[in-house]
Amino acid sequence: MMFPHAANEPILSLTDEQSWQLLENTQHGRLVVVVNGAADIFPVNYATQEGTLVFRTAPGSKLAQVAVNESVVFETDGILSDEAWSVVVRGTAERLETSTDVAKADELDLRPWVPTLKDTFVRIVPNEISGRHFAFGPHPEREI
Repeated sequence: MMFPHAANEPILSLTDEQSWQLLENTQHGRLVVVVNGAADIFPVNYATQEGTLVFRTAPGSKLAQVAVNESVVFETDGILSDEAWSVVVRGTAERLETSTDVAKADELDLRPWVPTLKDTFVRIVPNEISGRHFAFGPHPEREI
């Protein structure tokens, strides 16, 4: 088991450190943006860098929506045969503009999943992180 649970406690709230451990060892997640009351969700691959999350994108919906509303939610998870976990990051997205920031992000060797040009880096600066770990098991019997 990745994280120990108390007896008969299948759901464990993760510490910030445990959540970051999972973020640092995962490469995919979902970016949630809300503009004019409408939510959109985008799958992205990402990397961590100095307490932030970085992803690449191209001009289009993601970039336009982040420009309109920089408040975002990011979620990543993992599912194994006997356990699962989920980490949610609430934060602020910012397009990397300076040559120093872009060069630093380029060091992450973050490549697009599909062969398309994605020359814009976006950084998510977390405001809040929450994570949960789930231990799978049989459905408990109801008490009568």
